[in-house]
Amino acid sequence: MHQTDIVIRRTVPDDLEAIGAIYAHHVKTGVATFELTPPDQAELARRLQSVTDAGLPFLTAALDGEIAGYAYCTPWKTRPAYRHTVEDSIYVAPDAVGRGIGAGLLDRLLTHCAGAGVREVIAVIVDADGAASLALHRNRGFVDAGRLTAVGFKHGRWLDTLLLQRSLPR
Repeated sequence: MHQTDIVIRRTVPDDLEAIGAIYAHHVKTGVATFELTPPDQAELARRLQSVTDAGLPFLTAALDGEIAGYAYCTPWKTRPAYRHTVEDSIYVAPDAVGRGIGAGLLDRLLTHCAGAGVREVIAVIVDADGAASLALHRNRGFVDAGRLTAVGFKHGRWLDTLLLQRSLPR
């Protein structure tokens, strides 16, 4: 597929069923998230509302009309001094990996974040099975900011996370 086949837009509630299926796959089979049980539709709706209420982006990518990925940013921490720092999350459907969807989503997230007054974007990536996500972020100017060792336990193993950070134009 070509990049032109991908449409990225703001997420609407009707997207949440497909988003839930994509996320459930990652929860159940991978370590990109430390959640152990996929959230239900009501929780996904609450998360969408929380992100948009904060003025942050929640985006859906469609490939040839089918939802193939999504991405959003959440506040990094709740204390007010962190108000200009967010954490990004990007999930791509397993059958759509390698088609530029993650790149398109991250590019749009960064554009939206800059417009929303975000100064710093943090990526928290599990180093086990995270090579593609690390490359995606590093290719867009994220720099390594640290490692947290054995902070998650999932699928019978202890997992490290890598912190990457990108400053946005001021």
